[in-house]
Amino acid sequence: MTFRIYDSATRSLRDFEPIRPGHASVYLCGATVQSVPHIGHVRSGVAFDVLRNWLAAKGLDVAFIRNVTDIDDKILTKAAENGRPWWEWAATHERAFQWAYDQLGVTPPSVEPRATGHITQMVDYMQRIIDRGHGYAADGNVYLSVASLPDYGDLSGQKIDEMDQGESAGTGKRDARDFTMWKAAKPGEPSWPSPWGPGRPGWHIECSAMATNYLGAEFDIHAGGMDLKFPHHENEIAQAHAAGDDFANYWMHNGWVTMAGEKMSKSLGNVLSVPNLLEKVRPVELRYYLGSAHYRSMLEYSEESLLEAAAGYRRIEAFLAKAASLSEVPVGQWTAEFEAALDDDLGVPKALAEIHNTVRAGNAALAAKDTAKALELAAAVRAMTAVLGVDPMSAHWQAHGAGGGDDAAHHALDTLIKAELERRAEARANKDWATADAVRDRLTAAGIEVTDTADGPQWSLADH
Repeated sequence: MTFRIYDSATRSLRDFEPIRPGHASVYLCGATVQSVPHIGHVRSGVAFDVLRNWLAAKGLDVAFIRNVTDIDDKILTKAAENGRPWWEWAATHERAFQWAYDQLGVTPPSVEPRATGHITQMVDYMQRIIDRGHGYAADGNVYLSVASLPDYGDLSGQKIDEMDQGESAGTGKRDARDFTMWKAAKPGEPSWPSPWGPGRPGWHIECSAMATNYLGAEFDIHAGGMDLKFPHHENEIAQAHAAGDDFANYWMHNGWVTMAGEKMSKSLGNVLSVPNLLEKVRPVELRYYLGSAHYRSMLEYSEESLLEAAAGYRRIEAFLAKAASLSEVPVGQWTAEFEAALDDDLGVPKALAEIHNTVRAGNAALAAKDTAKALELAAAVRAMTAVLGVDPMSAHWQAHGAGGGDDAAHHALDTLIKAELERRAEARANKDWATADAVRDRLTAAGIEVTDTADGPQWSLADH
């Protein structure tokens, strides 16, 4: 394969070489289901859905695991603050995340394991760590001895003496730098039986146990947000190596979503929740926007940039609609430039530029009445947008409003334009050519292209 990945662990671009020829194994840290998802939460789902699509497009059979953290200090705190049972709070927000992923066309994972469904595997994993001399039990808690692992800190570049695990207090730690794998039961909190007494898992042990349970002691790619690099991913590696597992061969981390330079916070999350933003643009347009920046870069949110992305997507959509009015458009073959862009660490910005170049060439072919060329280019556009998960003609987006424009903004625009087209039609019926031309000129100046068809005038955003 020619696909290269930026490996966060080695801080270098590496050729992707799967452990098993013809197969790829990916573990993505999923949601801690404590609140309604905002776009900072779901960016990793979109970014690594493109990774999954590209691996599959390259001919690999992909096993893709995305976990759900459904027991955690934050979930217990939020549930208590709202007077709800912790399990109901977690289940309610797990459904909210599943809804958001579906709205954004994120392919369901091969399996989506919950932390609470894998306590047995976690207990077994911790026992292995203890048996190998890297963990210890104290006062019903179980800790990992950080100093026992020479490579601890390599992923994040942290110095061991300057680390703060940022976890709630436990008792019996031999070293303040050690972290908790099992938390002794507290009054009123959920707990499960274990050899060390009743308790619940720490945050980090769940992913080490679930990733290796489904993908094996060594697998290809571990992915997640860059904010998870420390302590979560660092501690996952520590647990895996302490248990004797090689764990992930490549690490991939996506950048944050920011607003005015600020990382997504609780207040911004309320403003930029997925349901709120879907009142401004269609789901496919929000996905296009979230996936438009390189996955490792920060995505600076603004409503202007969101609407610009939506307009850019509609230009792709409009070209395909014109081509489809001539003949059926199959999914064809992407261009060499598109393949080169994605092979270079999922270079989506360059891949999108190639899509828009192809759309412009397709519109030129339509204008020249070169139907065969236009359809060939349309088929290529479908192939490329399919990899990015935004093919307007896919069954998913046809069912979720692509091509129809059912969000409030698009509906309002459609209503206004149709009123203008009715005014133009009335003027033409009365042979008032000056008024008819003036309406068309206004629409053209606003970037609206009108095409007269046997079924009446149709409008689309002009390609610029």
